Amino acid sequence: MLKVESLHADIGGSRILRGVSLEVGPGEVACLMGRNGVGKTTTLKSITGLRDVRSGRISLEGKALNGLAPDARARLGIGYVPQGRDIFPHMTVEENLRIGYVANGSRIKDVKTAVERIYTLFPVLKSMLARKGGVLSGGQQQQLAIGRALLTGPKLLILDEPTEGIQPSIIEEIGETIKFLRTTEKLAILLVEQYVDFCRDVGDRYFAMDRGAVVSSGSIRDLTDEVVKTHLQV
Repeated sequence: MLKVESLHADIGGSRILRGVSLEVGPGEVACLMGRNGVGKTTTLKSITGLRDVRSGRISLEGKALNGLAPDARARLGIGYVPQGRDIFPHMTVEENLRIGYVANGSRIKDVKTAVERIYTLFPVLKSMLARKGGVLSGGQQQQLAIGRALLTGPKLLILDEPTEGIQPSIIEEIGETIKFLRTTEKLAILLVEQYVDFCRDVGDRYFAMDRGAVVSSGSIRDLTDEVVKTHLQV
């Protein structure tokens, strides 16, 4: 589904990504891991078109994404939930969700069914449709952001730190949702995550980054304590 090959990127004249390569297949959860400042979010922004790259190739279902604007990449099937969630705080839950299918509605054939699916995944949202997004808890905002991204009809869902600042009960709900989307809907999911146990629970493969490069990768079963100690622990 997604293939990133030898990606290099600079910010302010400093090299941030140094030959990053990774793949995510349909029905697969790939965890992009690493300490703060190693280039994980820059990698995601490069994939979504929010960050220019110096060189390398990014493709979705074999179609090159290089040079395409973020909205064009979204229409091709990339859904993105950024770190911090970026919901619209002064819009209601219902209005936030509507943005998802209105902005990219051509990918949704049956909006009513798609919206009911979100309520099934995140029942709390249905009881809060009239509330402003800004008054929700951090966990509820994360559920709203994921729901909004799913209403764009993505083939690839990208999540940046989905468990950050979230209470354990909602982390568990988000984990179950990720597993459902992977196994039942065969959605490709790429997530940046520092919570190792969460990755071991939901992931199929991992890519560990250090100093702008992927330094270790493999099946999530190969994410040993030694790998965690060497590349992930502060």
